[in-house]
Amino acid sequence: MTKKKLISEQASSALAAIVSIGLFLLLWFWGTKATSLGLLIPGPIEVLKVLFDGIVGQVGKHSILAHAGYSLMRVLAGFSIGSLVGVTLGLFMGWYPIAYAIFNPLFRVIRPIPPIAWIPISIIWFGLGESAKIFLIFLASFSNTTLNSMAGADNVDPEVVNAAKMLGANERQIFTSIVLPASVPAIFAGLQVAISSSWATVLAAEMVRSSEGLGWMIVAGMNNNNMVQILSGITMIGIVGFILAIIMRRAEDVLCRWNKSGR
Repeated sequence: MTKKKLISEQASSALAAIVSIGLFLLLWFWGTKATSLGLLIPGPIEVLKVLFDGIVGQVGKHSILAHAGYSLMRVLAGFSIGSLVGVTLGLFMGWYPIAYAIFNPLFRVIRPIPPIAWIPISIIWFGLGESAKIFLIFLASFSNTTLNSMAGADNVDPEVVNAAKMLGANERQIFTSIVLPASVPAIFAGLQVAISSSWATVLAAEMVRSSEGLGWMIVAGMNNNNMVQILSGITMIGIVGFILAIIMRRAEDVLCRWNKSGR
């Protein structure tokens, strides 16, 4: 794919995104002004105004950007630990049969349990502080990265492995030089899902017990019957989640450029 064509596709995607968001805002505005929907939720102008005022001012003790920062710090802590453990365990489970036999049964039991179901246990184990929230985020990222890393290692081309063995490569060299690089695309696919799950999980954890963060902002708006604050918090959640997805996508494009066909 030529650079000119790539830029054209990116511009088209950006234009389509702008049109899509604009149509949604217009539909939202029309619905609140022309129908009974306005009795249930405020319009986009009111929400965006409160969102801007919260960015330059404060909601509670902090600005909306500070609340987003608190949530992001929790996500990055839990996501980093969960991804490191998940990728390591997944690669070993996908490549070494003994590791698969030992850990796979336990992983298959833990994986279907949503992180939110662990909230009562996390409070008992870690209390109401930051550790409980980080533990929940760890679980959200751990399952996705483990599953994808295991699939990546399990799908390594056996012909490449056999060729390496014929050339005298030992197990460690095969794992580090063949298995790990070949698993990178699958690992990044898991990381993208994991960051979204982690972002959703931290917001749920903050709704249970917190004094700052976007989840707290929504709960505070609910307690005060402030629908505009609730929707402005939800809007900020969507914006930050969208930015995180873009960052992960760009990181994958840079680190896995060799895996992109036609470039």
